[in-house]
Amino acid sequence: MSTALVTGATAGIGESFTRLLASKGFDLVLVARDKKRLQERAASLSRKYKIDVEVLQADLSVPAQLARVEKRLSNPKKPIEVLINNAGFGIKDSFLRSDIEAELNLIDVLAKAPMQLMHAVLPQMLERDSGTIINVSSVASFIAGGTYSAAKSYLTVHTESLHTELSKTNINISALCPGFTRTEFHQRGKMKMSGLPKFMWLEADRVVSESWRAAERGKAICIPGWQYKILSTVARFGPRPFVRKLGINVRARQR
Repeated sequence: MSTALVTGATAGIGESFTRLLASKGFDLVLVARDKKRLQERAASLSRKYKIDVEVLQADLSVPAQLARVEKRLSNPKKPIEVLINNAGFGIKDSFLRSDIEAELNLIDVLAKAPMQLMHAVLPQMLERDSGTIINVSSVASFIAGGTYSAAKSYLTVHTESLHTELSKTNINISALCPGFTRTEFHQRGKMKMSGLPKFMWLEADRVVSESWRAAERGKAICIPGWQYKILSTVARFGPRPFVRKLGINVRARQR
């Protein structure tokens, strides 16, 4: 039975990915910071889907803990067929007022960690010529909205680059770029989202199922939701002064 590793596995999009993968018969390695929640999710998934579930407590902004996840990904005795780079968080404050340690942690978790985890797992995927990597990025990667947007832009572009490099292999790599999705993300970041229209919200399970189908079809980027397909098209092809203003307006809504 194949094994999938999911970071940020205890809530939101990551938790939804664990259920989708379990339903497809994958054994799981769950990675997150909260040990209690990890154990609860593992027990629930194992019981419901009759699969093996490992837990790996790790804060991906801490090098020694990130190294443990890299080690698991490169273990040839228990190969990882699917890697879901989902762990992340946001900062509501403007860069002009934010804490630099928080900003550095954001870059570590959103950009540095996925890069290192992909670098750890790809050699084995290349050797057997199979595997799937989904990097959970954001529609924010197409606008200019602070360091979160910049970090997600790195992740999207890196995924596109690898997608081209891997085009002659049987390895699928895809960037999931959702818009506002009903998860714990905004609450944890203490972002005010009450003013956002209901039609702009997406459901995590729908986002994840669409992402998985896109990865299976070999798509480099998945943008769920008609509203975000329109927004991302405007952001990618519209005048940059307008795109910059759009980014500032989105940031302002979250404060």
